[in-house]
Amino acid sequence: MENTVLEKEEDKNAGILNEISDNYCVRNGGGDSPLFELADRLKDLKDQKKQKELELRGINDMIFEVDSELSELMILKETQNFTRGGTTFCLTTSTKASAVAGLKDELYSKLREKGYEDLIHETINANSLSSFVKEQISENDNLLPSWLEGLVNVYEKNTVGIRKASK
Repeated sequence: MENTVLEKEEDKNAGILNEISDNYCVRNGGGDSPLFELADRLKDLKDQKKQKELELRGINDMIFEVDSELSELMILKETQNFTRGGTTFCLTTSTKASAVAGLKDELYSKLREKGYEDLIHETINANSLSSFVKEQISENDNLLPSWLEGLVNVYEKNTVGIRKASK
């Protein structure tokens, strides 16, 4: 292969393996190359995202608790709304419903029977569909089966995974 030349040299002083290719894959543990700069930036951004998600989860939990306490107190004090610091707080009540576990098919049947089929929307989890299509492609000589052609969009997405290096 002309375009991919890998040279492996063991640096006897540092014991570091250097791999050099046209794709600029250099594993030498340091340096200011664009590859390392981008890798460091990506890791930093993903770490920041993880921290912010944890903070957001905590804030959402606190919002839920305070909202529950305030709504209970407003009900107890028979207060429908009030204004404080230029903000109006209104007590609202909403009705939530979900299918009883294991009875979804029966519920759907009853809704259709009563003429409410427009409430029913079938969905497929995107990750499940992706896994299924990947499996079908691998079982069909790396080709999308003809019965799926035109029914699904298939594309490859490249991303960079990050994990702690083993010591």
